[in-house]
Amino acid sequence: MAGDVDATFERLKRLVAEAGLADVEESTSYGNPALKVAGKSFVAIKNAETIVISISLDDKDRLLEMAPDIYFQTDHYVGWPYLPVRAAMIGDEELRLRLIGAWLRRAPKKLAARFGHQPRL
Repeated sequence: MAGDVDATFERLKRLVAEAGLADVEESTSYGNPALKVAGKSFVAIKNAETIVISISLDDKDRLLEMAPDIYFQTDHYVGWPYLPVRAAMIGDEELRLRLIGAWLRRAPKKLAARFGHQPRL
């Protein structure tokens, strides 16, 4: 299981680098591997099967409806701006878009403005 978590964390770091997201730091969130911007977690690994991303509640509802095979929530996440993702079910391109959105949501406004675009759902 640790190997799967490590591989998933490496995937997240690779996609963040490919997206050109700045000032990303490796950290932890509740003891799990996480990536942060300006000290704020925008993505974390819950377990070997699940990634949790920061997301607006409106976008969360849309994704849950659009792709329930990829996105889901448990009682713990209802009403909170975080969305569990089935790591094995999401492709790199979609995951990269979700990471960009999560980073833009959590990054300081000046840093986010330098990134230059908003991903679409």
